[in-house]
Amino acid sequence: MFKRLCGAAMAVALIGFSGAGHAAPQDSASPAPAPQATPAPVIRDADPALWVVKDKDTTIYLFGTIHVLKPGLSWFDEAVRKAFDASNTLVLEMKMPDQAAMQALVTKLAVDPDGPPLTDKIPAGKDRTEYANAMTGLGLPPTAFDRYDPWFASISLTMLPMVKLGYRPDQGPETVLTAAAEKDGKQIVGLETAEQQFGYFDHLSQKAQIDMLMSTIEQMPELPGMMNRMVDYWAKGDPKDLAKELNEGMEDQPELTRILLTDRNIRWAHWIKQRMAKPGTVFIAVGAGHLAGANSVQMQLKKEGLKARRIRY
Repeated sequence: MFKRLCGAAMAVALIGFSGAGHAAPQDSASPAPAPQATPAPVIRDADPALWVVKDKDTTIYLFGTIHVLKPGLSWFDEAVRKAFDASNTLVLEMKMPDQAAMQALVTKLAVDPDGPPLTDKIPAGKDRTEYANAMTGLGLPPTAFDRYDPWFASISLTMLPMVKLGYRPDQGPETVLTAAAEKDGKQIVGLETAEQQFGYFDHLSQKAQIDMLMSTIEQMPELPGMMNRMVDYWAKGDPKDLAKELNEGMEDQPELTRILLTDRNIRWAHWIKQRMAKPGTVFIAVGAGHLAGANSVQMQLKKEGLKARRIRY
């Protein structure tokens, strides 16, 4: 499930990571590290997969994203840039809320003020020890997320190691596309709200949340290689191998997979079908995991009587 969290739910993790900043405050007595010059990244060409659904007066592009990337990937060019420039509207999984709204949302849905500390919710013994070791390995005290729900700790522990590996939200396609859309005066639409996305996790049972947290911790050592493979498949425009990477182990938590992936793909395909009734050109950017595999948005569109055609470039 860690892979699916990295793919299908990373947009949620981006919000959660920002909210987690106040969960583990740094020692104010510790001096800030001196800034170090870093060499400019080597630019690597990337050609992510792009699809189009169209009729006589409506064109909808489908673009899969990796929500966080390292600097140095040149992907916003060629067919992707051409499709974006031709579009009047940018559609994302969600429009990122401002900082104040985000913090309020974290407080509303992720904080558990009346329950026992998170460390007490984790079964004593092996699980609790592994959790403490994972937190310590990230430079956090084991109690850092004690006032938060297990799901919030899980998505935060998905994001924190990525930052240490050099992956940055500001390099992610959603951030880049949003800035370009704002500059061009394009309409920006969210398929969901941040509260909806948080709600997918908040409505899980405590057992399911703990299982999700422990699965995240168990698979953390695999993160560097996993992310390298995911980004490589994405950059090569290889949704088939990307789907294999993401789908490995997803049968372990079918409820969460249905909530995070299948049900959303069905709703988004229906949204696209409804949008096809209105003229215009739309650029949709969602996590690449939603555009790969047997239950992808494209497969759901087929059930709606629509064909998504791959744009080769």
